[in-house]
Amino acid sequence: MRTSVNLPDELVDEFDRARREEGIENRSRAVREAMREFVEAHSRLEDTTGEVVALVGFDYRHHEVIRELHGAQHEYQDVILNTSHTHQGEWCLESLFCRGDAERVRELTYRLRDFDAVRRVKVMLIRDGAE
Repeated sequence: MRTSVNLPDELVDEFDRARREEGIENRSRAVREAMREFVEAHSRLEDTTGEVVALVGFDYRHHEVIRELHGAQHEYQDVILNTSHTHQGEWCLESLFCRGDAERVRELTYRLRDFDAVRRVKVMLIRDGAE
């Protein structure tokens, strides 16, 4: 299947640099690998049930979204134990230390990804219901 996507030039340049450093000469192969990693991470988050301990990290443009982010975090205070915030130039980096039902942590993660001013959200499941 052939497809096309619109990407910022800077992201393509970074992607090409990273794939070459890893010895991947073919951009299509590198994109397939990145997509597989995304699907695997999504599946793990979707398949996890029960109580989890997780770290949810995300970066965002503070001035564009801070009120809405705080509102969302208040909605999930039943699973957010602690937060950490640091400024990185025009971007902020925030960490949410979570414990609770996997479904609530998953909902929180997807909610954070809905904000245009949030650049990326990463989840590290430290302990899931299977352990």
